[in-house]
Amino acid sequence: MKQHTVIDSPYGPLTLVATEGVLSGLYMAGQRHRPPEETFGDRDDTPFRVAADQLQAYFSGELKEFTLELRLEGTPFQRSVWEQLRLIPYGETRSYGELADALGSPGASRAVGLANGKNPIGIIVPCHRVVGANGSLTGYGGGLDRKKRLLDFESGAALF
Repeated sequence: MKQHTVIDSPYGPLTLVATEGVLSGLYMAGQRHRPPEETFGDRDDTPFRVAADQLQAYFSGELKEFTLELRLEGTPFQRSVWEQLRLIPYGETRSYGELADALGSPGASRAVGLANGKNPIGIIVPCHRVVGANGSLTGYGGGLDRKKRLLDFESGAALF
């Protein structure tokens, strides 16, 4: 059973989705690979109180690491990439190649990029912290402007 809610953020409205009461999605407005609204279930704020509180603390600069139970739904490879994303510290970045190396799959940076792009729980699973090999900003489902703003926020270069 799925439920959803929508919360405000400095990046516009965020849609949170829970499956069986566990966070399984966080989507930005206009996000690439965003599932259709009708798959989000009924609107109910109840399962999202802790997630909403942690997101508010993150956006206010008080929280650097999320401690939420997540339900990451994807292929085994995608889930392994998403788990690696969760290991990237706040304010730091990694390249797609570095993630591929960490997974024991050197040369799989393209596959890592595809899995990164399908991350269903943006911000909390910090796919925005992945950059090109030369440090350039590359693809982000929420748009490169949002990616830059998130990275600037985490590095202390910008405040809301």
